[in-house]
Amino acid sequence: MNFSSSQVSGRRSPRVRAAAIGVTMCLGVTLAACGSSDSGSTAGSGDKVGVSLILKTLTNPYFVSMQKDAKAQAAKDNVDLTVAAGSSDGDTQTQITAIDNAISRGDKGILITTNGDAVNAALNRAKQAGLFVIALDTALNPASTADITYATDNEQAGKLDGQYAAAALDGKPAVIAMLDLFNNQVVSVDIQRDHGFLEGMGIDPGSKTENGKEAKSGKYTGGKGGTYTIACHQPTQGAIDGGRTAMENCLSANPDINVVYAINEPAGEGAYNALKAAGKEKNVAIYAIDGSCSGLKNVTSGKFAADAVQYPGKMAALGVSSIAKLARGGSKPSVTNGKSFYDTGTALVANKALGGLTVQSPGQAASACWGS
Repeated sequence: MNFSSSQVSGRRSPRVRAAAIGVTMCLGVTLAACGSSDSGSTAGSGDKVGVSLILKTLTNPYFVSMQKDAKAQAAKDNVDLTVAAGSSDGDTQTQITAIDNAISRGDKGILITTNGDAVNAALNRAKQAGLFVIALDTALNPASTADITYATDNEQAGKLDGQYAAAALDGKPAVIAMLDLFNNQVVSVDIQRDHGFLEGMGIDPGSKTENGKEAKSGKYTGGKGGTYTIACHQPTQGAIDGGRTAMENCLSANPDINVVYAINEPAGEGAYNALKAAGKEKNVAIYAIDGSCSGLKNVTSGKFAADAVQYPGKMAALGVSSIAKLARGGSKPSVTNGKSFYDTGTALVANKALGGLTVQSPGQAASACWGS
């Protein structure tokens, strides 16, 4: 999911002209009827529909949840689901191979949580061959590389955390650690969550496209308002070890940190471990994003002050169902009104409501959590 750098634009290549021409020619026609491969015929109601689910990795419970719910939906929709995943976050070659395999099999569509822009050319080949491409969780760059994106409004998720953080401070000075995803590439989810958190606190991010461009000190206007200092922006790679190292670096830069924004729960978990080792865990509020069952337990225990939850399994299940319907002559899925993607929802989980904000308790949110 996210970062703090201005170095690499880590997304996708432009759609080739042939793909654009193909889409134009196919207006008003079922997507499945426009390919150059076996995916070019509309499936009968009793026919199996081939769909590929291509994930970042299968080491993160977030993506394991996608696989689980996609398989369950595939069984309901008579879908032949093929699952592939990178060996690590950033492994684009494995994803490219999986895309090419989906084309060769004659699959009707691809669901993908991309590992980087290097997959774009392969996705464009898939679209030329008549496959419908759905990005899950994170929009591609450009977003039009996919036919549609199913995702959480990541900026809103960050904003919910930031609003709660501002309310919890009750006017006290904020010394903030920003634990992002990377510092050597740009991914939309990283920008959106980071900027959303700052916006929720009432701090101008200073840029639409890069992290770390906000004023390093000033006033936050959320809650009762107060002064703030940005102690650090550190990359975590979205992992526990990365979160711990990032938090250690931040404490070295400023030992007075009292607010931690974490790109996801593993980064937040690592941050907590570093704070505990330094004897500071009781005086620092950690704000995470994900909504796993273990993350909700961290809210209950007080490790996390709040967690903005999302629903990865829902994204994948809806994607499977959409491609199955489309392959059988149904209409293309559409975006949420007023947005450029289909919003699968988010909510804020905390142990108590503050500042008039709507929150769910960990117990209320547990019915929709994922992982163990």
